[in-house]
Amino acid sequence: MTFAELTNTDKPVLVDFYADWCAPCRAMKPVLEDLKAQLGEQVVIFKIDVDKNQMLAQRFNVMSIPTLILFKKGEPVWRKTGMASSVELKKAVAAQ
Repeated sequence: MTFAELTNTDKPVLVDFYADWCAPCRAMKPVLEDLKAQLGEQVVIFKIDVDKNQMLAQRFNVMSIPTLILFKKGEPVWRKTGMASSVELKKAVAAQ
């Protein structure tokens, strides 16, 4: 599937732009797992390694990581650079 196909859904799609060497990115893993456990099928979450997907990171102006972008029907509707709590992410998803 292409990135456009993955994000062009009626469900909110949370994309985590990260890198393996980034400590704050690694710290987001349990937060995202907690969010998925709370919301289940209400949200799709996937990770994009910026080192392996530089063109995609550039396309969305990802200058720092972690950067989280929430998509709805293929369009970015919310964005956060840096760490986020599961409460903050849950509110962002609920607003969509």
